[in-house]
Amino acid sequence: MADVKKLVFSIIRFLQDQRTSNTLEEEQAESLEVAIQCLESSYSIDSSDEQTVAKYHVQRNLLDIFNAQMSLEADADFTELSLHEATPEEKEEAEILKNKGNDFMKSEKFSDAIESYSQALKLDNKNAVYYCNRAAAYSKISKHKSAIEDCQRALTIDPLYSKAYGRMGIAYTALEDHESAFECYRKALELDPDNQSYQNNLEIAEQKLQESAANAGFGMGLGGGMPGMPGIGALLNNPAMMQMAQQMMSNPEMQNMMANMMQGMSQGGQGGDFNSILQMGQQMAQQMQAQNPELVNQLREQMGRPPNPPGDGDQPPASDGQA
Repeated sequence: MADVKKLVFSIIRFLQDQRTSNTLEEEQAESLEVAIQCLESSYSIDSSDEQTVAKYHVQRNLLDIFNAQMSLEADADFTELSLHEATPEEKEEAEILKNKGNDFMKSEKFSDAIESYSQALKLDNKNAVYYCNRAAAYSKISKHKSAIEDCQRALTIDPLYSKAYGRMGIAYTALEDHESAFECYRKALELDPDNQSYQNNLEIAEQKLQESAANAGFGMGLGGGMPGMPGIGALLNNPAMMQMAQQMMSNPEMQNMMANMMQGMSQGGQGGDFNSILQMGQQMAQQMQAQNPELVNQLREQMGRPPNPPGDGDQPPASDGQA
């Protein structure tokens, strides 16, 4: 029963702290006083007695114990909950740990850096910088999903934290999710318009999306990427194919199509979804068939696919009705 009384004593002390915190109205404070008296009576505890205090007192108060447990759970399920602001002493200690983590990053001791940032977060889990720094360390050891999670936590605390968007973009790029990376860099640049790094990364993501659109066109029109067949790399090694692709990309109509798609992405519309990319790739494949049907048929034969019948390459094949 001693452990139960320790818990009850901790609850009483917590209620007493709340009652004297000057954050409650008089009626609320009176209700807490009634609750304290009921607990003391039910468990025969006199919180003003020195012997009782010595017997049941624990070093950490109930709220700190609760917050510590919540921090452990947060590492597993994304959610950081805190009912308690870090004390000035805890914030100071957390900042020391953060700086220690930064030193580990400079010396490329990334696992040690993660540990330092994690220790800082146990003391002050409302600091977006600590999450963002840990995200950078996670990226260094290729734990990109963990990096994304930490960036999301940082943005929950500070939705205008541009660096969190930038580092999340880096993680998405490493996972080859260029559409998500583009959106992260776009948001980062919106919050920090003069950051050249965000601008450069945004352009790289845009280029990757353009390449995806072109690859989709080759795959749909020529059979690239099919099991047992040459992939897009084999196509790009063909000088005639590359020359035709360059001619297509210099076509004003194709450039306008690309610009409209990217504008839709930058405005958060539907222009940047994968269906639009596939549609553009399909149009590219049709243009290739129209411009040089002999080259297209030659490539199809090389990849083990029958050539298009004359006049049959301007439209995609009709669906056979199966999923």
